[in-house]
Amino acid sequence: MSLTLRFLGTAASRPTVERNVSAIALVREGETLLFDCGEGTQRQMMRYGISFILGDIFFTHFHADHVLGVIGLIRTMQLQARTESLRLWGPAGIMKFLQQASSFTGERLPFLVIPGEVTPGTPIPRQGYSIIPFAASHRGSPAVGYTLAEDLRLGRFHPEMARARGIPEGPLWGELHRGRIVTLHDGSTVDPAELVGPHRPGRRVVITGDTRPCDSTIEAARDADLLVHEATFAEEEATRAVETGHSTAREAAMVAQQANVRQLILTHVSARYSRDTSDLDREATAVFPNSLVARDGMEIEVPYRD
Repeated sequence: MSLTLRFLGTAASRPTVERNVSAIALVREGETLLFDCGEGTQRQMMRYGISFILGDIFFTHFHADHVLGVIGLIRTMQLQARTESLRLWGPAGIMKFLQQASSFTGERLPFLVIPGEVTPGTPIPRQGYSIIPFAASHRGSPAVGYTLAEDLRLGRFHPEMARARGIPEGPLWGELHRGRIVTLHDGSTVDPAELVGPHRPGRRVVITGDTRPCDSTIEAARDADLLVHEATFAEEEATRAVETGHSTAREAAMVAQQANVRQLILTHVSARYSRDTSDLDREATAVFPNSLVARDGMEIEVPYRD
């Protein structure tokens, strides 16, 4: 089952020639989830092949560089005669934001836009996975990050062992794989534990939005497959990072190291590093070697651990 992230915007605060403002499309087996929607996101979606047929947009907070694009996106969906509902998720303030955004669309929308206020630690269950908000630490706005956590997968089925037991290939194999005891033609029973390995973990992807390094991110990202953490500044601007509620590349790498994640992707890059991210790369990889600074259009596939 495929799970990929497409970085639609990797700039902080304002777009640059190389980078648009914040937006990430997560595509899981054909289902698209959008995380933040900065100005110009709909054009980035067209440019990088992300379908407008999406049902959910998750906002980390309501600063302009993370939300302004939703007005144009909703308007385009309206012009395309969309009828399916669209769910907008975010921290406290989502209702006020939706009212403000709706005032720009003009005529009545032909589809429902449904707000959902998220609470850190309260999962949003979906088919085969959950979206779990967690508290972020950002100045001037209630802020959250999101974890996509897949459900446990079935254990690995061993067909050669099933054949050795004389179990015919077909429905009985499926029953055993689903953990059900089966009865053979001779009246004997087979316990699935004999042929099926232990349950296997699903994948976990963590997206912080704008934040200072914080314990809640470390806990949310514990042993995650992928952490997407903002890295607005290099260490030369560490004081500025504290003042504005952002992180440096080194600080993001320390979060990844403490959380024991498999891979770290840095985004939300200040305009001063837009063309040359070597300082961010160097500072992050010195602490956490499996670090990478995102660029617009970059696609990252998240594999299963096994």
